Amino acid sequence: MTLLVTGSAGFIGSCFVRQHFQIDNEPVVSLDALTYAGHLSTLGAAKDRPEHTFVHASIGDADVVRKVLAEHQPRAVLNFAAESHVDRSILGPEEFIQTNVVGTYRLLECVREYWSTLHGTAKTNFRFLHVSTDEVYGTLGPNDAPFAETNKYEPNSPYSASKAASDHLVRAWHHTYGLPVLTTNCSNNYGPYHFPEKLIPLIINNALRGKPLPVYGDGMQVRDWLFVEDHTRGIRTVLDKGTPGETYNIGGWNEMANIEVVKLVCTLLDELQPKADGHSYAQQIQFVTDRPGHDRRYAIDARKIERELGWRPQETFESGIRKTVQWFLQNQDWVELVMHRASPVR
Repeated sequence: MTLLVTGSAGFIGSCFVRQHFQIDNEPVVSLDALTYAGHLSTLGAAKDRPEHTFVHASIGDADVVRKVLAEHQPRAVLNFAAESHVDRSILGPEEFIQTNVVGTYRLLECVREYWSTLHGTAKTNFRFLHVSTDEVYGTLGPNDAPFAETNKYEPNSPYSASKAASDHLVRAWHHTYGLPVLTTNCSNNYGPYHFPEKLIPLIINNALRGKPLPVYGDGMQVRDWLFVEDHTRGIRTVLDKGTPGETYNIGGWNEMANIEVVKLVCTLLDELQPKADGHSYAQQIQFVTDRPGHDRRYAIDARKIERELGWRPQETFESGIRKTVQWFLQNQDWVELVMHRASPVR
């Protein structure tokens, strides 16, 4: 029995692999293109385990994907591979179309070909799990109900549009070809090994370096924050218990405005690593011009996965963000390592 995990050197995929080996010795084959946000160091000790095999390739490389499937005969494929930074998608949408749409299509076709060769319980029990985002649903008003699995898709950025397209492809491959797929749509993740250009690690790292802490617009954009380890536990639950063809929303039940998140991070830094001059890191907050088409609010209704599969997040935002800040304070060498090779968003 083997799992194939694509996008395994990214933030969420690497967390899944690390967590998997904490509870299971089942072999994992990792596949990652190692673009700017992918780094083998995110796999931690998992990368050196004898049960772990790493393949440096894109999901769009059909020849490599076919070879990996034929050689390792996985019982499931978990697709974490994606371009995911909204600002980058606004500046250069083509990479998002190539990876998230074309890449997902090619991966689906390779998996469908492989699945068609299986027999008996191997075919019946096989799963393709596609990891997506709440951003495909668009934006919510302040009094709107959180996104449920039945919400219509209304993506507003090139990133979310490309993820919406990939979700539709996955659905179509199930309904047309019978491929046993599972789709998860998550809220905003945070936690250890988060790539440093995303909001929470960016604030931590800029604060420590005496740089401005940029906050878009008025900072009142609301997100539902999900600790990454809770997310990957949810993914494993869906893989083990989910019904093929179904979608499961995974959320943290933690709605908070961006400015409140930034202030909380500053408060924790003031406590855990106070500035020599005694001033608060919050003095470095700087409001900047809002990005185009910035969605105002996301929130996930995660009652279906709790009701049907028994999953709930274990971390509150307060416990998760403390763990996150502590991890980044203790792992600044990792931050320097991954940022050294990453081109900045301009």
